Amino acid sequence: MKEGESVNDYFSRTLTIANKMKANDENKGDVIVVKKIMRSMTHKFDYVVCSIEESKDTDTLTIDELQSSLLLHELCMTSHVEEEQALQIAHAEQGRRRESRGGFGRRGRGRGHGRQGFDKSIVECYTCHQLRHFR
Repeated sequence: MKEGESVNDYFSRTLTIANKMKANDENKGDVIVVKKIMRSMTHKFDYVVCSIEESKDTDTLTIDELQSSLLLHELCMTSHVEEEQALQIAHAEQGRRRESRGGFGRRGRGRGHGRQGFDKSIVECYTCHQLRHFR
């Protein structure tokens, strides 16, 4: 199994190869296919494969049972990753809320950080309506 490949994709690829072998009279039993699938799983499925080997008899285990067990564990793993991402996003949004007012949070602007000096040359005089003689 390749890194990042889903269980469904891997099983479809493996069963396609097994069916081609059966068509060429190289009939490997389901037991051999199941054991090869279990051996070729990635490292993140090691504990799942160990628990399946200990809890179930691999000689009577069908390909469908193995696939359903691995799919269930993959679903659990992906849901935990999605929850972690949601928590990270929520935490990041919380951090932005603190800085919402002017981007400074509770610390204030400090000295010399803020708006730059205002250009008074573009201000219009209130009495004569001319530019550049505002004092």
